[in-house]
Amino acid sequence: MSAMDDTTTLGRGRPSFALRSDIDEFADTLAKFESGEIGPDQWRAFRLVRGTYGQRQAEDAQMLRVKIPQGVLTERQALALADVSEQYSRGFAHITTRQNIQLHFLKLHDVELVMRRLADEGLTTREACGNSVRNITACPWAGVSADELFDVTPYSEALTRYFLRHKLSASLPRKFKIAFEGCTEDHALTAIHDIGFRAVVRDVDGTEVRGFRVAAGGGTATMCRSAAPLHEFLPVTDMFASAEAIVRVFHKLGDYKHKHKNRMKFLIKSLGWEGFRNEYENALAEVLAEGVPPLPFDPEAPPVEEAPDWVRAKAPSPESLAVRVQAQATSGPGIHPHRRPVLEVADADFLEWQRRNLRPQKHAGYVAATVTLPLGDITSEQLRVLTSLASAYGDGTLRLTIDQDLIVRWVPIGELEPFYTRLAAAGLGLAEAGLPTNVTSCPGAESCRLAVTQSRGLGRTLHDALVENKALAESAQGLVVKMSGCPNGCGQHHIAGIGFQGSIRKLGGRAVPQYFVLVGGGPTPEGVTFGRLAAKIPARRAPLAVERLIGLYQREKSSGEGPTAFFQRVGLADVKSVIADLELLTEQTAEPEDFIDLGETDTYSPEVMDGECAS
Repeated sequence: MSAMDDTTTLGRGRPSFALRSDIDEFADTLAKFESGEIGPDQWRAFRLVRGTYGQRQAEDAQMLRVKIPQGVLTERQALALADVSEQYSRGFAHITTRQNIQLHFLKLHDVELVMRRLADEGLTTREACGNSVRNITACPWAGVSADELFDVTPYSEALTRYFLRHKLSASLPRKFKIAFEGCTEDHALTAIHDIGFRAVVRDVDGTEVRGFRVAAGGGTATMCRSAAPLHEFLPVTDMFASAEAIVRVFHKLGDYKHKHKNRMKFLIKSLGWEGFRNEYENALAEVLAEGVPPLPFDPEAPPVEEAPDWVRAKAPSPESLAVRVQAQATSGPGIHPHRRPVLEVADADFLEWQRRNLRPQKHAGYVAATVTLPLGDITSEQLRVLTSLASAYGDGTLRLTIDQDLIVRWVPIGELEPFYTRLAAAGLGLAEAGLPTNVTSCPGAESCRLAVTQSRGLGRTLHDALVENKALAESAQGLVVKMSGCPNGCGQHHIAGIGFQGSIRKLGGRAVPQYFVLVGGGPTPEGVTFGRLAAKIPARRAPLAVERLIGLYQREKSSGEGPTAFFQRVGLADVKSVIADLELLTEQTAEPEDFIDLGETDTYSPEVMDGECAS
């Protein structure tokens, strides 16, 4: 039995998602591959469903993706992740845009050991990758948001458990993504998912009944689509049946041959919306006739997250936290997280952090605090420190966000100052929530086989440049900046106010790293808009492009207009006019640094490898 089954000593407990038999099977299958009993294609398909990607490095280097359902991370789970990231990875963990945690540069024979340590605390890598129902995400504010209709966390967790190890879940034509949102604003970006569930409440004979607005067929990458409404109101009791029916249609009719055109959005396009609806209605009738299990709680009165009623741990001193964070070394290739402990905290810094990084809860006297993490990286010791602070000042849990940040909930308003002082001492006190400095990036060519540019290098460069130009960054509060090292949507650049997509330019027989610049992506009340291509610029000029685009916003915005709305409204010709000259590059005007990717020191030599995303 997992330790996670004992919820009496944990503050917030959660039954395990892990099974030891999964890990035993992984070890047995690896042995079969190494003995030649199964081939590389069989092994690849198997290990991907178990969360293990081969990196681009020729030596033994694996990426392990750990599912964090709904982004909820308990104290013991966080400590286990800190342990394995220090012992087997580079000494830091990476938060993804789908509320997962990734560990890079693992040795293949260490993967089993990592899996077992994480399983001790209820974490699994099962169906974190591969052609499966992936990690089901949810609004990170769910349960404490002042404007939510109801907390979607219990429903999202129930659907996670429903599909985990489901007979269809790991045999789909392609990956399948689901998200839940309960707030009026779509923090979970449900519109870019295969299924998006938005909370709805209806009055039925004087009684409020819970349900979901269900949308299907969203996605980014090579064919951007906003999910279309399938149900305006689906009773929560029908959630399992509806999701199962959609998955059945995809499993039955999806394209298993053409890996670049086999997401569900392509199936819907080929069938037409009405054709898809008909298939769905038939499948739904079959599912309802066969029967599905009921929700594991009262559908109209699920468990409610109450304020912590236990004695909280004592917080360590700021000085001891700074020493711990500075003492831990990181190692290995790639860009490592900054560690900048601050012990002398100015009143102005505290006030700025309060203004930017705090969100009042619907529970009087409490706030939820965002811990902004540049590039989504956190060192093992910082994760341990943050876990101890969440236990001392919050409810012991952390929530991962799709912006690659962490949230500590249930912080009493009266304890904010000592909490912030300790965050700052651990180098975690950045007041960057909602600022363009808080960039989002996929791992890029640092490790991914498909990427052609070092998107993390771009992310670090943009972050540092905007920190240096604080006034510029603050003038664009709310601007979302995202980047990916290839056309896929891992960095969610298609739905950013300013998005960067990695590509290659040839110049006199030499390769130049460049980025497509997209503007105007982001959520809308109806769904989502996707960025429009404004330019293709050498990588080194990206900071200047951001500076000019923010300048355009400052000059041309309407009264009270935020940057997302501005870049969705502004004419593309106006955008192009301010960055068009950045596209121009000739052999005569090129500088030596133009031929070096951001974050690298060697001459740019892109290698496009077979990716594993659709294997």
